Amino acid sequence: MPRIEAYGFNAIYLLPVNLYGPRDNFEPDSSHVIPALIRKCVEAVAQGQEEIVVWGTGRASREFLYVEDCAEAVVLAAERYDRPAPVNVGAGREIAVKDLVALIAQLTGFRGRIAWDAGKPDGQPRRCLDVSAAEREFGFKARTDFEEGLRRTIAWYRARRASGATP
Repeated sequence: MPRIEAYGFNAIYLLPVNLYGPRDNFEPDSSHVIPALIRKCVEAVAQGQEEIVVWGTGRASREFLYVEDCAEAVVLAAERYDRPAPVNVGAGREIAVKDLVALIAQLTGFRGRIAWDAGKPDGQPRRCLDVSAAEREFGFKARTDFEEGLRRTIAWYRARRASGATP
């Protein structure tokens, strides 16, 4: 019997994939892939840099979920899901890091060279969840188009940067 059931504690267990969106952590030493790439590209454009360096080979793939979609999943699960089994929460689609870098470069206006530092790790080769239980159990399906979510995140970062606020 799971520990929660043993104590009569009513809880749900959600496992969200990598999140991204406004208010993310854009600090170079601790950010994750999307905010790190956005910052790198936006700053390269602002400083007229001709090249950015990206870790790894770009062959690994990742799944991402826009933060507002994740918030919706949490609310839906809290209202409609009443089981102890864990449920994956994600968009159900993945993108190669190489394609992600190209997309963020395009959306930020960075037209320079992308140099891959293969001496740095790619990390896990593939990360994509089976999210069918979230739709089946509590009706969650990610709604935010990936490019649109990136555009919103880039716009938020640029606005914070322009205002002098630390993103």
